[in-house]
Amino acid sequence: MLIINIIISSIIQIILFSIIPYLWWFITKRKKIKFLEWIGIKKPKISDKRKFITLFLVTTILFLMLSIGMLIMVKDLEIATSDFTGLGFKALLPAIIYAFIQTAFTEELFFRGFLTKVLINGFGFKLGNFIQSLTFGLLHLVMFYGVAGFYKSFIIFLFTGVIAWFMGYINEKLADSSIYPSWLMHGVSNMFSSIISMFNII
Repeated sequence: MLIINIIISSIIQIILFSIIPYLWWFITKRKKIKFLEWIGIKKPKISDKRKFITLFLVTTILFLMLSIGMLIMVKDLEIATSDFTGLGFKALLPAIIYAFIQTAFTEELFFRGFLTKVLINGFGFKLGNFIQSLTFGLLHLVMFYGVAGFYKSFIIFLFTGVIAWFMGYINEKLADSSIYPSWLMHGVSNMFSSIISMFNII
């Protein structure tokens, strides 16, 4: 059953993506700060609401554009949201879990919650945020290279890298290191892609 598979894979992915961050925190930070607070699972304190809203909307729109572009580029290929193709509302709950937990939460936990903070702490914000965005983009290039080829994968790399940079900036500079903003943006984008697949819109 689809929903059971999604739940199981989500739990496994959360565990896998949490191991390294937890070990790092346990060794280096546990006496200074609680794990959830350090990783960014906390209420964001918005420092500049106007700037936050503007960048949040711009980044979300970029994410949605990327979602549409990716689905067009790999239309006839097997990708993650292919499991929902043509299922309509039957796939709504599995799609929500996939979009917000299995992918968005786990990736934000690792990349913006853990990697960004460690890199910024070691190299400063500019270089640290750049490295995490580059890493996030490269991950997607590798993920799509096998099914989409180099040129399409490179476009995806550029878009995801830019989006990752903005998410890192928003979280760290405007939301007191909370991952909630990027988690929401990421989840909405993934849900958008899932809905397109669910109803065969593209």
